[in-house]
Amino acid sequence: MAGESILIVDDEKAIQTSLQGVLEDEGYRVAAVGSGAQALSRLVEEVPDLVLLDIWMPGMDGLEVLAEIMRIRPDQTVVMISGHGTIETAVKTTKLGAYDFVEKPLSLEKTLLTVARAIEHSRLEGENRALRERFERGQEIVGQSPAIQELRRQIAIAAPTNGRVLIHGENGSGKELVARAIHALSARRDGPFVEVNCAAIPEELIESELFGHEKGAYTGAVSRRKGKFELGNGGTLFLDEVGDMSLKTQAKVLRVLEEQAFERVGGTEQIKTDVRVITASNQNLPDLIAAGRFRDDLFYRLNVIPVEVPPLRQRKEDIPLLVEHFIRVFSLENGKRPKTVSVEALAYFLAYDWPGNVRELRNLVERLVIMTPRGVIGPEDLPPPVRPKEARLAENQIKERTLKEAREAFEKAYILAELRAQDWNMTRTSERLGIERSHLYRKLKAYGITPPK
Repeated sequence: MAGESILIVDDEKAIQTSLQGVLEDEGYRVAAVGSGAQALSRLVEEVPDLVLLDIWMPGMDGLEVLAEIMRIRPDQTVVMISGHGTIETAVKTTKLGAYDFVEKPLSLEKTLLTVARAIEHSRLEGENRALRERFERGQEIVGQSPAIQELRRQIAIAAPTNGRVLIHGENGSGKELVARAIHALSARRDGPFVEVNCAAIPEELIESELFGHEKGAYTGAVSRRKGKFELGNGGTLFLDEVGDMSLKTQAKVLRVLEEQAFERVGGTEQIKTDVRVITASNQNLPDLIAAGRFRDDLFYRLNVIPVEVPPLRQRKEDIPLLVEHFIRVFSLENGKRPKTVSVEALAYFLAYDWPGNVRELRNLVERLVIMTPRGVIGPEDLPPPVRPKEARLAENQIKERTLKEAREAFEKAYILAELRAQDWNMTRTSERLGIERSHLYRKLKAYGITPPK
């Protein structure tokens, strides 16, 4: 408790003095002002853990001050001080945003208890905000490329409906982010978001994971357990890597989708569920159907709204934004000043194909934020395969580069990256780069870039 700050707002000097003395004896840091205007002026400069605010004051009364506090600092914790005849008003203030109220004449015991509870409430709210912000920072879909804009458009169309969504994309491309974005924009946003990675759970446990089990259903089932279909009731259930489910489990999932009900493993009770199912796979499910490893009737149930997540190599123009975003996230997490990336280092980021997609990029940036001793991340900080050995040898032959040479290195790497992304199609590449085909051919000749045979 020691060290938390409290601001007392009361026009009666005697109450200011007595309250301040009692609270300081308890280890709080206390300041006191005599009017609402003074309180609001102070709140612009500092944020106390708690405001004790008198309702009845000349000039600007407590209700007006409370309304203004909630406008400028909606998360501020406020406890009202109510005099005789203002109890009904004090109760109303809790609807306006006040945490609680204490009555005059002030009871020492009740006041200290209310203050302690309010301070604890303020601490928990702060922790929750910080956790939410930290979570949300890592859950953004970052990028402005046409591919990402199209993905956002698909999410915006799919989210408000109750239709099942099947997300397809390579490992690390951000399928879970898409599922979370759909949930966040849906009518179920206040319900749970429950995730199951079907590839990470052993075959003998997947049914228990999805449907739950009764006590004694199998060796080790020492108590009843709710499954993900039950835990996701009223919200969204995200089945990742759904192509790894066995045919037996697929049959049971199909039945749940058809009947909106299931039984726990080892149980006979029918449990109703209202859950929106979103699935994802890095495999081509029609190919699995042809090979007899995935049920076509389940596929048609799941594939109501198909969404394709592009791999990073097809949206390389987003890489600078992604690098900047991850540097900001990991610098904040590790308490470091945000670093910058040199043009030459960024050229390597753009030239690399990122087989591990955004996940690989994220992991590399986290490593660079932690391990790079300087404020600028240069080519020498990049590990293979982002910066191959032959590139290091070439760099060692050039001690210094002019700005013109650095720009040319960047341009060459960017053009090469775009050519690879477009399968060396000159027309598409020139359109993506916004230059004439003849201009592109001149650039290739100047930089010694030869199309593969």
